[in-house]
Amino acid sequence: MAKIVKNIENTHFYKNQNEPIEKEFNCIDDRFITNRICLAAVRIAKTTSIEAIVTLTNSGYTAFQISAHRPDSHIIVFSSNPRVVTMLNLLWGVRAVLYESNKSTDETIIQVNTIVRDMGYVEDGDFVINLNAMPAGEKGKTNTLRLTTI
Repeated sequence: MAKIVKNIENTHFYKNQNEPIEKEFNCIDDRFITNRICLAAVRIAKTTSIEAIVTLTNSGYTAFQISAHRPDSHIIVFSSNPRVVTMLNLLWGVRAVLYESNKSTDETIIQVNTIVRDMGYVEDGDFVINLNAMPAGEKGKTNTLRLTTI
């Protein structure tokens, strides 16, 4: 056990856990906006009393990015793909939910926030961060961050 602890304590992530969570983004690629939105969400969550980060995803990429930063807030992810939901439930701090919707973005955000409240992760008056793609249904392009009060 002591050997395992020493190995963990010698890792880069453990030694630098209190440093800023800024990542290096040297190239602007297809995921640049999504990466920056996820980083902004985690920074806001770590510096404010955000109870949950709620996102909609098709591939799970957004959930992977948020989970990698280990925020203290709940990470609730909605996806219409059962395979992605199963995979995401294995990530650190992620609770994935199967969800189908053909509604507008505003209606979808209201609906997923209601589901998150009904699941007991947040209460009335709590702040959550909603991440999604605009326009609704735009796959692979998380480009919107919204702070919402339940």
